[in-house]
This record gives sequence, structure tokens and C-alpha cells, in this order.
Amino acid sequence: MTRLTFLGTGTSQGVPMIGCGCSVCMSDDPRDKRLRSSALVEYGGLEILVDAGPDFRTQMLRAGVRHIDAILLTHNHKDHTGGLDDVRAFNYIERAPIRIYCEKYVEDSLRQEYSYAFAEHRYPGVPEWQITDIDEHPFTVTENIPSRKLVWTDGKGYEKTPVSVSEWVAEHHPDEAWKYGGETPYTPMKAEVIPIRGRHFNLPVLGYRFGKTAYLTDMNFIPESEFAKLEGLEHFVINCVRRGKHISHFSLEEAVAVAERVGARHSWLTHLSHQLPKYKDLCSELPDNIRPAYDGLVIESVD
Repeated sequence: MTRLTFLGTGTSQGVPMIGCGCSVCMSDDPRDKRLRSSALVEYGGLEILVDAGPDFRTQMLRAGVRHIDAILLTHNHKDHTGGLDDVRAFNYIERAPIRIYCEKYVEDSLRQEYSYAFAEHRYPGVPEWQITDIDEHPFTVTENIPSRKLVWTDGKGYEKTPVSVSEWVAEHHPDEAWKYGGETPYTPMKAEVIPIRGRHFNLPVLGYRFGKTAYLTDMNFIPESEFAKLEGLEHFVINCVRRGKHISHFSLEEAVAVAERVGARHSWLTHLSHQLPKYKDLCSELPDNIRPAYDGLVIESVD
């Protein structure tokens, strides 16, 4: 079972946009209120976040998220990485670094934008990340069980103390302790993720397939070779910023054409701007199996 929750479905400026008085921005339909695009995916027993933009804190609180195994980044733009400092809360509560999976150029960008998190002598309490570089080949996400747990000391910051898997699970998941019996080791959960290569103007970006659900955002081109990865989907999520050609995003017309080609049972539009109609009006002009997503929408597939 894969369960995807849309934490945000808006563009880089969100909806309503600051200072705008258009009918969409002034709509009283909660489905027209859109935070920056992000999704929480429950997959293979893991809690996986796709992108962590400036609305990360609000999204975590609104959705009641208490645990994250990993964050998958699609690319390095601020509306998809601007909330990474706020993982400090998870570091403190869970006493573990957060695993981040991204391309090498994205890691390089993080090292510039969050230089304080990588400094040799770091300010106490900076975010603790464990970064794994990926590309368009499948990779495995592992349950976030650290080899060294974070122990906070006031005035000093974190000390990293060695911890075994069994000790960690006994401490954080005491209900699992019966599995050991002093003999049976706990096996961390793992899940395979399939990246989907796309381009965002001239920038290489990644979408991700989780079982029978695929999530693609910030693209305006998908190489022919990638469509084979999108066969047999239950749910297909694709970005759509407005009507008419856009330099770095699929238009409404292009997104519908791509969704029809992929042929998933259900397709969902995300990264929507205020230049598109209100939610109800947009629904009325789309095919029955293609719908605009909205913040808080939950979709499920049986893998």
C-alpha cells in the first residue's frame, strides 16, 4: 500500500499570492489555498517526504507529522529546499540526523545555501543531515535508524553516541521488543524508489515512483526513455502552472496530454498557480480521470 498526502500544491509563490486580489487568490474555497508543493509518501512502512520548501513547518504541523525516514529532493530551487533548516525539530525529538536523497548538484547547492550546517566548527543546534547522492537509477530508502544517536547538551550542542539497531528500536519502538527474544535481530525496513528524469527549462530534475504512484513536479520535458518507468500506474501526479506555453513547467494542455499518454487510472495536477481557474471551475473542464490536487488530499494505491 502506498499513501500519498499532498502537503502543498501551489507554485513557488503559493496561492493566494502576496498582494494579489484576483478571484482565485480571493476564493473562499479551501481547495484554492495552496502552500508550496510537497508530498508525504507512506511507502514500504516508511515515511518519505518529497521536497521541503518554505512552508515545511506549517505543513508538518498541519498534517500532524511526527516522524520522517527520508527527504527526497527533486531539485535545488528554494521553493523545494527552503524549509530544510526546520528539520532541527526532528533531530531534537528523534535524536537522529535526517536522511536526504538528492543529486550531487543539489548537495553542492545545499552546501552553499546552508554553509553553517557543513562548517567545521558548527553553531550548536544546526540541522543534522545525512546526504546520499542519487541519479536516475533506482535506489533504496532505509528506515532512519542511525549508527550514532544525537544527545543534546545545553551550551555544547549534539554529541554523537554509538547505538545498535536493537538498542534504538527498543528505545523508540518498545512495542517491537518482543521480536528479539534475545536472539532475533530487528531488520530495518527498506523500500525501492524509481527516479524519473525530467528537465525544468535547462535544469535536470527528478520525479519519483513509489510502487504504483508517481510524483513529478517542476518539469516541462520528459525524455522518451523515461516513459517506460511510468507504465502500470494507479496514480500519476504531474505539475501544471497555467494555460499556454511556460519556460520551465508543463502548461495545462501539455500536462493533460502527458497524463493521457501515461494512462494511469487517476492523474492529479499539482504546482498550480492563480493563473488557472478556481478548483471547481478547473474540475469542470478536465477529463473525469484527471483532477487538480489540493492541499490535504490523500490518494492510495495497492502495490
